Amino acid sequence: MKKTIYNWPADTTAPTCEKKPHQLIAHEDTITDDYYWLNDYFKKGPDSSKVVDYLLAENRYFDTMMAGTQPLQEALYTEMKARIKEKDESVPVFKNGYFYYTRVVEGKDYFVYCRKKNSLAEMEEVLLDVNAMAEGYSYFSATGFAVSMDNKLLAYGVDTVSRRQYTIHVKNLETGEILKDEVENTEGDPVWSNDNKTFFYSSKNAVTLLAEKIKKHELGCDATTDKTVFEESDQTNYIGVSKTKSDKFIVITSQGTLSSEELWLDANKPTDAFTVFQPRITGVLYGIDHADDTFFIRTNLNAKNFKIVTCTENNTDSSNWKEYVAHQTDVLIQSFDLFKNFLVISERKDGLTQVHLLNRKDNSSHFLAFDEPAYLASIANVPDYNTDVMRFNYTSLTTPNSVYDYNMVTKEKKLIKQQEVLGGFNKTDYSTERLFATAKDGTRVPISIVYKKGFVKDGIAPLLLYAYGSYGICIDAAFNSSRLSLLNRGFAFAIAHIRGGEDMGRYWYEDGKMLKKKNTFNDFIDCAEFLLVNKYSSSAHLYISGGSAGGLLMGAVVNMQPQLFNGVVAAVPFVDVITTMSDPTIPLTTNEYDEWGNPAIKENYFYMKSYSPYNNVEKKAYPHMLVTTGLHDSQVQYFEPAKWVAKLRAYKTDYNILLLHTDMEVGHGGASGRFKSLKDTARNFAFFLALEGMVE
Repeated sequence: MKKTIYNWPADTTAPTCEKKPHQLIAHEDTITDDYYWLNDYFKKGPDSSKVVDYLLAENRYFDTMMAGTQPLQEALYTEMKARIKEKDESVPVFKNGYFYYTRVVEGKDYFVYCRKKNSLAEMEEVLLDVNAMAEGYSYFSATGFAVSMDNKLLAYGVDTVSRRQYTIHVKNLETGEILKDEVENTEGDPVWSNDNKTFFYSSKNAVTLLAEKIKKHELGCDATTDKTVFEESDQTNYIGVSKTKSDKFIVITSQGTLSSEELWLDANKPTDAFTVFQPRITGVLYGIDHADDTFFIRTNLNAKNFKIVTCTENNTDSSNWKEYVAHQTDVLIQSFDLFKNFLVISERKDGLTQVHLLNRKDNSSHFLAFDEPAYLASIANVPDYNTDVMRFNYTSLTTPNSVYDYNMVTKEKKLIKQQEVLGGFNKTDYSTERLFATAKDGTRVPISIVYKKGFVKDGIAPLLLYAYGSYGICIDAAFNSSRLSLLNRGFAFAIAHIRGGEDMGRYWYEDGKMLKKKNTFNDFIDCAEFLLVNKYSSSAHLYISGGSAGGLLMGAVVNMQPQLFNGVVAAVPFVDVITTMSDPTIPLTTNEYDEWGNPAIKENYFYMKSYSPYNNVEKKAYPHMLVTTGLHDSQVQYFEPAKWVAKLRAYKTDYNILLLHTDMEVGHGGASGRFKSLKDTARNFAFFLALEGMVE
């Protein structure tokens, strides 16, 4: 690829953010925050309009600085879009007499939700055309599709702001009528009882945006009169509602990082009260499903990596749980699915996923085999309990997303669908490796890497290193067709499977949270140094990216070792840890105490302060940086990245590029629709490519 020096505009001046010192005092310690006033748009304060003015000024600066990359951004967008098969449909799922699927239409951003009765040869019934529903909205999300047991009603949630505050609507599938029932400020998670007129849902606090209550709505009634059937008093827990695979029970889940509790109700008796399955026990997590007359429970009770136990409907107390699948110190049980003759278990061993099939009749078991060094295999949704055919998803850094049906008796595997990548993609043109870096404390940290064949490990090639590292979330080696635009231009792409995720088991997660959070940052730096030592790249060509808690990672590592990296994209970054975690009115704060710590506790406060990116900005040189956010972000409020950039501008001693881009119409997840989000990707890639001197 031809390299050219990109001339960043030198005749424009970055915005200056006004300083208004604000003091946060805790544990006889004072933090002075010069840019706290940027919270005002969120708090609807007197400087709200000034906040918007500042964000718009930063956007204008971004536009000016990136103006020369516009042809590149358009080229990237065009080629990424051209790889997508515009007319496509999902693999159908059979439930209660119907095959359900979605299809996408050429030139459209959203999907059409459809079904066919009994056979795929039957006439299609369009349940919702989300493209039509989204007309006139800059953002649109439809979710939580739930069909009543008589197949006549569809409940679903809609968000048009990107704050994840969904309004539930109900459609009569026989007449096409949208009923007058509207339930506002929910998670968009309706769950029908078996009477075909009552559904349960999670109701949100309008300020913190946390689901605090489970309510019950009966068709035809005013939603303001909906009865609360469960209210969570522990603000560190997330709550939700679901249904067992048997459709026999409605289940309420209340779960924090360290403990959980479930309640259950006969789905045929929606007027009854919910019953606690097993009262919460400190340090114990569990989740339930049901088949025949038996409950199956995944729990970490005396089993850090989880085990599966069973109990009868008559006595659900943990003292009556019987071991079904034993705990293993080297295998994490992630989830399971129930079938009449089999139990299918999603596991993780040595950082890789595996699918374990257990015959419930004779207790024999076997595993699915995969032959790539790094991949992701996961259990797909199969509502049919009586079938012997399970479904799984498979992908890798070089294999597009694939769906297989697997006969658990005959062991026959059948590819049902593989993501079609247009434009001449050939997976054999690319190579992938699984590497291990040794962290400073001796821990071996996995790295997955992909590059186009011909890539030379001479320390000159550009490399993009990505990671997340929080909440036990695993970032697996999955395919992304947009990434080809970097690989085809000579980049390598790597994922650091650092502590804080659950990649290597529950131990891996617990070793990267709370008072061990710095392991996450050290692991990432050690992975970066490993790649440099082994000549996959050099500091002049090493780029990093992460979003949300991964944005916190970006902020931490550029404070710790800024000289390691040439460029950074931090998306919706959680960078002002102390201020946010000290304010319970900010959405999600109280739920995060078991992840980061509660700053009301002195030890937690000073540990968080020691790594919080915003509090540790210093007068030194930083890499080139692009920071992105959304004005309506409900997870990481816009003011965190805005304040961070303002402070970096005031402190940094280099002449490197520092840009802030705020999307004034979206939230945490970015643009909605399958094509709009490609523009964000093109923008981020163009930033890296311009720094690398690749302008075509």
